[in-house]
Amino acid sequence: MPNTKRSRLVACTIAVALGATALAACGSSDSDSKAESGPVSLTYWTWTPGMDKVVDLWNKGPGKKDQITVTVKKQASGDTLVTKILTAHKAKTAPDLVQAEYQALPTLVSNDALADISKQVGDAKSDFAEGVWQQTTLGTDAVYAVPQDIGPMMFYYRADLFKKYGLKVPTTWDEFAETARALKKKAPDKDLTTFSANDSGLFAGLAQQAGAKWWTTSGDKWKVGINDAATKKVADFWGGLVKEGAIDNQPMYTPSWNKALNTGKQIAWVSAVWAPGTLTTAAPDTKGKWAMAPLPQWSAGENVTGSWGGSSTAVTSDSAHKEAAAKFAAWLNTDGTALQALAKESGIYPAATNAQTSGAFATPPAYFSNQSDFYTKAAEIAKTTAPSAWGPNVNVAYTTFNDAFGAAAKNKSDFTAALDKMQDATVADLKKQGFEVAQ
Repeated sequence: MPNTKRSRLVACTIAVALGATALAACGSSDSDSKAESGPVSLTYWTWTPGMDKVVDLWNKGPGKKDQITVTVKKQASGDTLVTKILTAHKAKTAPDLVQAEYQALPTLVSNDALADISKQVGDAKSDFAEGVWQQTTLGTDAVYAVPQDIGPMMFYYRADLFKKYGLKVPTTWDEFAETARALKKKAPDKDLTTFSANDSGLFAGLAQQAGAKWWTTSGDKWKVGINDAATKKVADFWGGLVKEGAIDNQPMYTPSWNKALNTGKQIAWVSAVWAPGTLTTAAPDTKGKWAMAPLPQWSAGENVTGSWGGSSTAVTSDSAHKEAAAKFAAWLNTDGTALQALAKESGIYPAATNAQTSGAFATPPAYFSNQSDFYTKAAEIAKTTAPSAWGPNVNVAYTTFNDAFGAAAKNKSDFTAALDKMQDATVADLKKQGFEVAQ
């Protein structure tokens, strides 16, 4: 990449992080959208199942009135989609709208692939928890997407087995550790839970809850803090439990893990609001035996959670119809009818707070039919979501986590050393890309 282009990328990324007025030169905004009349056709790249049925409601309702038609193009998710968006943007052929995970937004923005839609959707801010809305603004006045779904983290446990073994639901992480040890003494063949090194999103959410800020800026440079004090605290905590054998160290989402949950060999799971769907498949024989509680806290009396998963709807800088696209994005993620359709057809947990206890969320998931206040409690937890701090190379940090922590968990070795590997790899990649990094 020519130096001039790389320098511009660096300047734009820092401008995004700092909310600088230079953003006007870093991508298209609403000023690029000319007043339109007549039919408008938009294309939306998304991986969400059933989205075509939700979009049909727009095309037959508000969209028809406004002469705005949206066509859904199903895509793969994760890094595959990010790469495809960036490739299309380079050729100036990106779609009008894209579904983007929150951690992918800095990468897309730093590559000038998303438009600032603050003037079209800024009024929607009040529909979302502050920590959720912040993920689409990157700490600036600009808005790069509208939140769609979120994954506030929670603690799931076998209520029947907690009662059987005289265990109390932990409210702090210290209590969590003591609960794990107490279970081992009473039932050596069982584990409270496992530390899984195959899902970096879980670890990132736990670090987020502890106050970690993995990517920030210092002047005109990026600052990487993956091995900051907050994250080291999390790594040392889980690494210590694995080393002493108080919890298991096998990865999640394997036949062995499913069996452990289904047979009661593991009796708790640190997860997110979408856990009931996973448990339905992984542990079908234990339906109705689980309960959900807030995530344990680092200090008694605190009330904060991390986020594991979630995505947004963004308008690309290549769109010739940004105003129309932003109007659809706002409708999709704030309109009551649209949100209930997303819940029914796509199974998402909405980011919009007013939809978290209504319609499809007025009654608990079938798997948790014994906990009538499941979604009421989930909505309260969601409001406490801690702010995130994502950067332009989350993919590198996550890949290194899987490798470094995978080895550390298997060998029961030092988790802090694995964390340092994440830090070093992420910094090296930023420098390789041409970003300036503060030491």
